Amino acid sequence: MAVYFSIILVFITVVSGIIWLADKFYLAPQRQLKLATAQKQCEGELSPEISDKILEAPFFIDTPVQIFPVIAFVLILRSFIYEPFQIPSGSMMPTLLDGDFILVNKFNYGLRDPVARKKFVDIGLPERGDVIVFKYPVEPTIDYIKRVIGLPGDRVIYRNKSLYIKPVCLPTDTQCPEFEQVETTLVNKGEYSDGPVGLTRYTSNMPNKTHDILVNDEIIPRTPLYFKQNGTKRDEFVVPEGHYFVMGDNRDNSADGRFWGFVPEENLVGEAVAIWMSFDFERTEEDMLPRWVPTGIRFGRLGSIQ
Repeated sequence: MAVYFSIILVFITVVSGIIWLADKFYLAPQRQLKLATAQKQCEGELSPEISDKILEAPFFIDTPVQIFPVIAFVLILRSFIYEPFQIPSGSMMPTLLDGDFILVNKFNYGLRDPVARKKFVDIGLPERGDVIVFKYPVEPTIDYIKRVIGLPGDRVIYRNKSLYIKPVCLPTDTQCPEFEQVETTLVNKGEYSDGPVGLTRYTSNMPNKTHDILVNDEIIPRTPLYFKQNGTKRDEFVVPEGHYFVMGDNRDNSADGRFWGFVPEENLVGEAVAIWMSFDFERTEEDMLPRWVPTGIRFGRLGSIQ
């Protein structure tokens, strides 16, 4: 849907821009010339009403001229700076909740054209621990949001609900790093739930970012369903060059890279940096209003994303 919206937005901007240029450099001067001609043919001064009538552009010219600056600003803002997204699921709980509206920084990872998504300015790349929005590799018309766990060249193991990372060995390393377990600290249990089951909340200490995760202790690891990569064990992943390995913070309720593989760099949309609005949707079937109507605003959730 976002792809189609981008195409429509670009089309409207181009068409209105062409009309704006045509009006500024040809049609508007022609109306001024018409006014001057009418003034010469008239013995007295033309009334303001008649002058305005002569200078007035037809609606099919005036409307695009009026909307072009606004629509061009929206296109630039949405394509190259920030774009709003809504979180539709609980796969990133407790970091993000259903009903959160987030801002995605689109220039941190380079500037791309809004239709073909080809990068034309290289600014930076994701870091381990970033929360990113990307085009779902299996169905690129769908936007996904997950957390970066593995960078290109990293080896990642998710075994018995514990995460191990072996960073890529760089040419500048005097000794190649080994696997290190990502340490977790118990926070509480039952604050969040999956139906009747209370989830356990941990603080995960990533190498350069600390964040919270949720684990369902009653679900066994779904290792047989994991993405099968040649030359590795089923719960081990080697991140290819130009790709990223991502996971949801709600570990047992997230369809992430463990099940479908890696995110190509060209699929990146941007980094989720802030929650600008958050709504509660706590309606039941007995309520008169539809369930999509918010029941309240969660002001305490507004702010930067960790």
